Parts: sequence; C-alpha cells; structure tokens
Amino acid sequence: MTPDEQTLVGWREWVGLPGVGVEWLKAKIDTGAQTSSLHAFGLKEFERDGAPWVRFQVHPWQRSADDAVTVELPVHDRRRVRSSSGHTEKRIVVMLDVRLHGRILPAEVTLTRRDAMGFRMLVGRELLSGDFLVDSAASFLGDRPPREVRRANKRVGERVPEKTSRRTFRHPAED
Repeated sequence: MTPDEQTLVGWREWVGLPGVGVEWLKAKIDTGAQTSSLHAFGLKEFERDGAPWVRFQVHPWQRSADDAVTVELPVHDRRRVRSSSGHTEKRIVVMLDVRLHGRILPAEVTLTRRDAMGFRMLVGRELLSGDFLVDSAASFLGDRPPREVRRANKRVGERVPEKTSRRTFRHPAED
C-alpha cells in the first residue's frame, strides 16, 4: 500500500474494542511496540473445557474505575515483552477486534498493568502495519466519541469510587 492509500493517524487516538463492549478508549500509537497492549485489572487465569482462559476488567476512563467491563477470553499465547525501561515481563496474549478510524481490525493484544501510564492501551506496529501512517505531531485524527464521553475521560485526580457500574462480556465460544 502506498502512503497515499494509507490512513493517517496521530500519536494518540480514540479506539474501541467492539467485541467486548468497550466503545471508547484513549490509546497511544506506539511505533516502538511490536504488539498492542491493554491495561487489564484483576487478571485471573482459569480453564474452560480444558483450554486456558483469562478474566480481567477494562476500565475505559483514565484514572477512574467507572464503567468497568469484565471480559473473559481464550488465552491466545504467552510472550516475553521488554518494556521501554528495559524490564522483561511474561504476558498473556488475547485476540481482540480493535476499531481505529472506523475500521475494525483483529489484533494480538498483550495484557498488563499500566497503572503508571497515561493511556489504557498502546497500539503497536502489527496492528498499524501497511494500513496506517503515523503523524507524530498530530492527535485524534480519527473517530471522536460524543462530547460527554470526552469530558468523562478528562477527570483528573478524582477519587476512584467504591461502587461502579459494571458490565460483563463472555466470549461466544462458551455458549
């Protein structure tokens, strides 16, 4: 695909995880990362019909546990990942559909705790490969959530509430 045919993305974009009920999530476009990664809370591994599965929560809003979504997915793989600080960590990999610029793309996504990071998700090179061109000086060139969603995500320094609304996604394979 030539650069003229590629979709331009900024260094940060709004993405969605439609298969698990997460409509909007702020993501950093990280060309230094091969695989995409997602901030997963309460990660628990278990077996279902003899296969490895994982249950975790996604908190879509930065610095907040509001609107948490509980997700259960088959474990796709396990990989050693080196962070930008040089630390190596073994991570669970799941397959997720990621919506970026109105396109839904299947992606391998590692699960990790990103408490200290500013973004709930990093979009890596594998997802971007061939289809997207990154403008490192631009932000939010693609789809934008409604204003109330953007405002909800701008909360800074608010106390995380003890009671939050929660939704659960169960993978269709369990039906």
